[in-house]
Amino acid sequence: MRWLVAVLLALPQAAPRATVLPAGVVELHEEMSVSGEVRGAPAGTVLRMAPDFRGRAAIVVTGPAHLRDFTIEGNGEIRAGLPPWNVPFAKFTRGNGILVEGIEGVTVEHVNIRRVGGFGILVSRAQKITIESAAVTDCGSRNEAGKNNTTGGILLEEGTADFRVTACTLRGILGNGVWTHSLYTSPRNGPGAIEDNRFETIGRDAVQAGHAVRVTVRGNTGAAIGYPKDAVDATPAALDTAGNVEGSTYAKNRFENINGKCIDLDGFHDGEVSENSCKDVGGYGIVLNNTNPDMQSRNIRLTDNTLENVLYGGIFVIGTGHAVARNHLRNLNTSHCDGCGYVPDEPDMLDSGIYLGRKAERPAPARGNTVEDNEISGYKMKSRCVGRAPGIAADWNTVRANVCRE
Repeated sequence: MRWLVAVLLALPQAAPRATVLPAGVVELHEEMSVSGEVRGAPAGTVLRMAPDFRGRAAIVVTGPAHLRDFTIEGNGEIRAGLPPWNVPFAKFTRGNGILVEGIEGVTVEHVNIRRVGGFGILVSRAQKITIESAAVTDCGSRNEAGKNNTTGGILLEEGTADFRVTACTLRGILGNGVWTHSLYTSPRNGPGAIEDNRFETIGRDAVQAGHAVRVTVRGNTGAAIGYPKDAVDATPAALDTAGNVEGSTYAKNRFENINGKCIDLDGFHDGEVSENSCKDVGGYGIVLNNTNPDMQSRNIRLTDNTLENVLYGGIFVIGTGHAVARNHLRNLNTSHCDGCGYVPDEPDMLDSGIYLGRKAERPAPARGNTVEDNEISGYKMKSRCVGRAPGIAADWNTVRANVCRE
């Protein structure tokens, strides 16, 4: 009989049948574990968390899966703070829409998620993840102080690799829109892509690449970033960075009405930031920083970006090897800041078009950079076009052919 078993094993296996969810509203009192293909009924399926729902997520993915064409509906905010420094969100945050943990090969497509108190989609320690044409609306929670606790959007954490988040819509998110995150002791996320998504009314960052390598953030658009103001607990950014982010690209993203920064490059190095556009920025334009101790701010191509109507300065530069070229910085310093004294001995930091700094979180004098062919205009920009921090010598950087006007 052993030969018969071998023959049967060699025969093509029938593909597992798809699970079709019931039509109408299905109340969930506990988490639903799924794998394989799971799709909504042709007439529509709503998985609704009941008032007594208890679980990590409405759907917990336990194996390779393709989820599509249904709706998850939560029951509002869950007041909670942030996890301890050594605990991933997947081990802490409850009441998520979809949880994927430690799985390879998951696609989420045409799924609508609304009023979920945790994350719309939370992916941790996973590989080969595709999230496409999802809609996440009115999700996330606040902490006991009434400020956002980062929840609500799509999070990929703890070394998640080979991921794509594309053509999704996120609206009314209290925390971050789409972001990556890892503990300092965990692998970095990536490679991956966050592309062609739409963000509206996001309480924290629209997109954040956190502790990542080879992540492409391209073609995203958004408005009303950093709203509602009463929920903001840290300076929001249209495009943000955290941890050690290497070999990544932010390109052709367009945002407006930002209650914070256009682009924060804290930890970003050896990458490209090009052809992005931000209009009506309620803070600084683009900022380089170096909080993570494992990186140095170096070798960033910061080219062909457009900033328009910016409350303070245009581009803050630290580090070395950067190319800052052909950027269009229009109507800067709308606050009419005159030596506002953010740093007592650096009065020009907030009111310069491009500022060559000496430090951010750690010392990193701007040296060996090229600043050329930039268009800079705004309040007193003819005289404050390219500023230097005390101690930054004029010949440390190449500054040429910039057009400066009031």
